[in-house]
Amino acid sequence: MSLRDSIVRVRQAMPGGQYVNEAAVSTGVVLPFLQDLGWPVFDPTIVAPEYTVEGRRVDFALCHPRSKPAVFIEVKQPGKSEGGDRQLFEYSFHLGIPLAVLTDGREWHFYLPAGQGAYQERRVYKLDLIDRDISESEARLARYLSYKAVQSGAAHKAAQDDYASLRKDREIASTVPLAWRKLLEEKDELLVDLLSDQVESLCGYKPDPDLVTRFLAQEVGRQSPAAPAGNAAASKSQPSRDRSPRVQAITDSVSLPVSVPTTTGHTLGFSIQGKDTSTRSARETLIRFFEAMAHQDPTFLTRFAALPRHGRSRRFLAANKRDLYPGREDLAAEFSHEIAPGWWLGTNYGAVQIQKIIAMACEVAGLQLDRDVQVHV
Repeated sequence: MSLRDSIVRVRQAMPGGQYVNEAAVSTGVVLPFLQDLGWPVFDPTIVAPEYTVEGRRVDFALCHPRSKPAVFIEVKQPGKSEGGDRQLFEYSFHLGIPLAVLTDGREWHFYLPAGQGAYQERRVYKLDLIDRDISESEARLARYLSYKAVQSGAAHKAAQDDYASLRKDREIASTVPLAWRKLLEEKDELLVDLLSDQVESLCGYKPDPDLVTRFLAQEVGRQSPAAPAGNAAASKSQPSRDRSPRVQAITDSVSLPVSVPTTTGHTLGFSIQGKDTSTRSARETLIRFFEAMAHQDPTFLTRFAALPRHGRSRRFLAANKRDLYPGREDLAAEFSHEIAPGWWLGTNYGAVQIQKIIAMACEVAGLQLDRDVQVHV
């Protein structure tokens, strides 16, 4: 009989309660599977039943070379495997077993004992003979338990590879929320663009970057454990018919116009070494500041443009305004300003990003922010 035939037989017999205890699972499921996988089940130096480990016994030790366990299999009564992983790991730790298996006949749990984390985190695969496709069940059993794979070390290598993949996936899954929060906190320019484009596609109007960045800042607050689950004011308002609830939430929750200073107690503008310049908006502050730098130092624009990195995908200053927003000619046409002949400055930025751009400009000009230069946007 082939392994596939044995799997089909077990799948058919299991619902009828044929495997009522550990002994039935051992003789009716485990041993036939092992025999189909190439193990000499009648040689106790290779397939050792009731293997003793410091006075305790593991149901099966699969050995290679002879009498040297390479795999431990612990068998439990159907539906009673919970907690069996602790016992199995205790056995495995004592002898440094590369691979451990816990089964109740239907479910097969494959573990890499040398892995890191809790028992469940060291499980490389869980096979359910009833729920899984027969071909998948056959392939997984052969991957981890065929005699040839254990002899060659391929079974252990497969378990290590699958464990590494699972660990990577868990790490990614746990990091995604952190990465999302970081994008929100930093008001990432690409995120601002994507949200702005989506707002425009839904309601026909392109939002100001300051409005979008303030909305993102509020989203950070909403995700904080101490923050309320929603915005009370926004929840009371009803979205208009031509706007989605999400677009309405953005416009309702952000009411400050761009020209209102975000730095308490200061008018908009900047001061360079004691010389004040007032402006009407954050964008005008950016433009006037770059004009002032270019006036003081004719090489400033060239040196700023030569910086190896500006934004994630943008150039804040470029000789060709199309280079300011790669692939976005609409933004280049609407949000660019010619600082000097042949030099274009991108202006599609909110107050937070504008502060960062001005800080970069101060470094290029050899000025110290907050000492030589004060900026209020």
